[in-house]
Amino acid sequence: MRFNRLLRAASVCNGFTQTSCPRQAHCFHADGSLKSKRVKYVYPPIYDPYGPKPPPSEKVVQLAEQIASLTLEERMQIGPALSEKLKHPKLEQISIEGLDLGPQGGGGPGGATQAEVKPEKTAFDVKLEKFDAAAKIKVIKEVRAFTNLGLKEAKDLVEKAPVLIKQGATKEEAADIIEKIKAAGGVAVME
Repeated sequence: MRFNRLLRAASVCNGFTQTSCPRQAHCFHADGSLKSKRVKYVYPPIYDPYGPKPPPSEKVVQLAEQIASLTLEERMQIGPALSEKLKHPKLEQISIEGLDLGPQGGGGPGGATQAEVKPEKTAFDVKLEKFDAAAKIKVIKEVRAFTNLGLKEAKDLVEKAPVLIKQGATKEEAADIIEKIKAAGGVAVME
């Protein structure tokens, strides 16, 4: 203990004095005043690691003037024309299917959210809702025509109404099937 007290009392060494905490040290000048604060580094307004650049050539200046005088449509054609002329590879779309991109929509609270745009449906299902009992045979024949089922399978399918009779059909194909079933005496809908 006495040694620690002596060490604290004799802490004036090489121009340094310590405060109550041994890790803090203040550096004094010979006249007893504190050294001035550190000077912060001032960054240049524009940092260019490659140094100053030479001014553009006369040919480049003329080209810039010609581009500036073009209409907006003509300027839009410059990029594709240059990439074709320089034989750059075409950019391909990257699929992001299956990636979790986080919440979609507005940028933050109070931001306007974009309305979700549903993709246009391309595949439709045709459902036989009901049929007239007198026109059962005609409906079975129409179902056989576009499903490639046998007579017994088509009859069982029609008798289970309401039932799906065609899946994954195009809009035109589904509309055609509905018209044929309607003409035969049945009622079908597109889903």
